[in-house]
Amino acid sequence: MDVIQSIDLITKNTAVRGGKPCIAGTGLRVTDLVIAHLFHKRSAEELTADYELSLSQVYAALAYYYQHKDDLDKDIRHQVLNARMIKERTVSIQH
Repeated sequence: MDVIQSIDLITKNTAVRGGKPCIAGTGLRVTDLVIAHLFHKRSAEELTADYELSLSQVYAALAYYYQHKDDLDKDIRHQVLNARMIKERTVSIQH
């Protein structure tokens, strides 16, 4: 009989970051690491230094992302659109 083991490194709490999946014990969203990894080309080792995390925390976040890719990709697209809107508003205010 197989026993599935869980790694308790990713949490969701409505009181932290609106219930978005975060690395346990931090307010760091899984999507924050994924964006740094995929778009800014940061390696897992670089992410450990950038965010003061263990390698197991980084790999847990990446594994969680790939297991929930569709939902988290929607969240990332939403974050990118919000960032663009904020940037456009800031630029228009400055001019």
